[in-house]
Amino acid sequence: MRKFIFLIFGLLFLGNLTAQTFQRLLDRLNLMPEMQRQAVVDSFMNAVNVFPFTENDTLVDFVYFQVAQSVAMAGDATGWNPNKNLSRVSGCNFWYFTTTYPAQARLDYKFVVNGSNWILDPKNPYTCMGGYGPNSELRMPAYIVPPEIAYYAAIPHGTLKDTVFYSTFLGNTRAVNIYLPPGYETGNSTYPVILFHDGLEYITLCKTNNILDYLISRQQIVPVIGVFVPPVDRTAEYSGDKIDNFTLFIIQELMPVIDAKYRTSKDSSKRAMIGASNGGNVSLYIGMKHPEQFGKIAAQSSNVISAIGNTFANGPKLNLELYLDIGNYDIAELIPLVHNLRDILHTKNYLYQFFEWPEGHSWGNWSGHLRYPLIQFFSAPGGINEQPPMQDIRLEPNRPNPFWGQTTIPFFAPPGSHAELTLNDSSGRKLQTLFSATIYESHNEIIFNNQSYKPGNYICRLLVNRFQASRIITIRK
Repeated sequence: MRKFIFLIFGLLFLGNLTAQTFQRLLDRLNLMPEMQRQAVVDSFMNAVNVFPFTENDTLVDFVYFQVAQSVAMAGDATGWNPNKNLSRVSGCNFWYFTTTYPAQARLDYKFVVNGSNWILDPKNPYTCMGGYGPNSELRMPAYIVPPEIAYYAAIPHGTLKDTVFYSTFLGNTRAVNIYLPPGYETGNSTYPVILFHDGLEYITLCKTNNILDYLISRQQIVPVIGVFVPPVDRTAEYSGDKIDNFTLFIIQELMPVIDAKYRTSKDSSKRAMIGASNGGNVSLYIGMKHPEQFGKIAAQSSNVISAIGNTFANGPKLNLELYLDIGNYDIAELIPLVHNLRDILHTKNYLYQFFEWPEGHSWGNWSGHLRYPLIQFFSAPGGINEQPPMQDIRLEPNRPNPFWGQTTIPFFAPPGSHAELTLNDSSGRKLQTLFSATIYESHNEIIFNNQSYKPGNYICRLLVNRFQASRIITIRK
């Protein structure tokens, strides 16, 4: 009877858990005799169906509910180092780890049990395929699953064709897949073309054919031909001593055959190349060497070897349009490389987009954001565009204006982009950086406290990638 009454109490408490907190549960457990804790934990695990347990948009509780000697969490946020140890509530098989991530974050992770057993989170129904198999997927409350990744039977579908290419420059053979858009077989038009490095993974893990089908059917991009090229000796070909021969293979052997066999546009402004990680590096490298062949380059979470940074920084401006992105939880060595290249592109006045996502170095990140370079490069005029256009950068009137002590400055920019807000004198000379960071909401506001500037008119300038907006703000006593 005593145990039954205690279980009823536990269920009543758990029924109101959402109005309380996970910490409140832990506090209650720690106040109970150890012999009574397992019953409450059992009730909690039965009442909450999906883990990790998220609260207040940014707080997340990882929970493991099995017998174990030790449990750790490893994933994008730890550099896949199992250094986030879960704590156990004594007297029961209940392990937990609490931390915070941005509300829009999406991260891969696994539990490491007893120091060596890497497993999926048994209570998390979401998984994401990676290069080494499936991982559990943390979806924070504001994360929106991109619809274009899924397969939709009711929309028109392109076709994938297989072929094999031998390279005399590299002395090897590889399979190449060609995506032909819906309607290709019955028409006679030429098409833009985009080449994907790590081509097999861009199909199997990124679901690029699904993404192309969806964006074309929604008239978000024009129909394109996709060329999916896998590596044979990946590191050497993408960033090592075979990169020049690999470039020759793409430019002199592969693309002439593709161009002869399929109705591809020969206009460099309608030819793009994309890759992730080292695949992004070789995309940048080939674009740098042959902008007359590929005028649009996208690099996701890219490595950037010194030859690329030096050429873009010190050489003449190339006829290229670029897309760069990186994850907040990406490989630590890559983040400054991508930031540095972004700064070079800004200084040299390149046409580019840059985004920084609260995600890691994973195919879940790259597939979820592939639409951005595709829409940037191949946007369909007048079509359905569910993404905010990069030109939609707005600096709203500050309030109050005029002001003396404090004013609020609202602005709009695409989530994931880097925004900089500066105060300038009437001649345009920068006086102060008011804000400089990656934003994750389209509507943002900052508060400016005037401490030293004299009454007069000043220019407030918002800069997001290559776009800027300005407004006059007036300081008056």
